Amino acid sequence: QVQLVESGGGLVQPGGSLRLSCAASGFTFSTLGMSWYRQAPGKERKWVARIIPTSGNTVYADSVKGRFTISRDNAKNTVYLQMNSLTPEDTAVYYCNAYSLSGVNYWGQGTQVTVSS
Repeated sequence: QVQLVESGGGLVQPGGSLRLSCAASGFTFSTLGMSWYRQAPGKERKWVARIIPTSGNTVYADSVKGRFTISRDNAKNTVYLQMNSLTPEDTAVYYCNAYSLSGVNYWGQGTQVTVSS
């Protein structure tokens, strides 16, 4: 059974940092790309960052470039999102996604991140 379980969300003040984790099980983690998405209240879900399985290369949305860092630990079947210099505009539910070019598309249940003073 495929599972993606996000953790690490919470309430943080503007300028603060959080690290999200996504623990994967039920599939061969090292062979799939991993992404983070987010969905703010009343808005559509948007892609934030991805990490390629073979090269480890990373790609970021312009809105988070230079502030967020995606990484993965294949030994732990876990992907991370380090978020720095957070602003209220980063408030959203953050979702972990596993994907492949052949059409695999798995989602976690999401973790809430709230940036507020």
